[in-house]
Amino acid sequence: MKFNMEHSHDEATTQLLDAALDARNNSHSPYSKFRVGAALLTTEGKVFKGCNIESCSFTPTICAERVAIASAVAAGYKKFTTIAISSDLNDSPITPCGVCRQFMREFGKDLQIWLVCPDKRFCRTTLEELLPASFGPDSLEKA
Repeated sequence: MKFNMEHSHDEATTQLLDAALDARNNSHSPYSKFRVGAALLTTEGKVFKGCNIESCSFTPTICAERVAIASAVAAGYKKFTTIAISSDLNDSPITPCGVCRQFMREFGKDLQIWLVCPDKRFCRTTLEELLPASFGPDSLEKA
């Protein structure tokens, strides 16, 4: 998938990009050394940050996206508009892993996803583009 990179032209976008980049600083990634940060925007305008947290046994490792969503849900928020995801990769942005895509889908399929490079270039995509024909809560209602 090829992404069209852009620069922010408004303060609200810049703030969310900065929050995602800042979240990398709290990453616990002693094994991979691959820092990831995420910033999740609720429909109420509140931002929740997340960072990846690795475990020496690997399986319990949790991605930044899920940390941000879990933090928001723990605080009582379940409706989101946008998540910005950053890493230290300079050449191209990272995309959420399959588990994170499915976890995001739990809260709707209309989520905007911004993939951020360290120099603040970013691209816009959607969960629907990254997870087409997805299974979600509405799928269970059809059963």
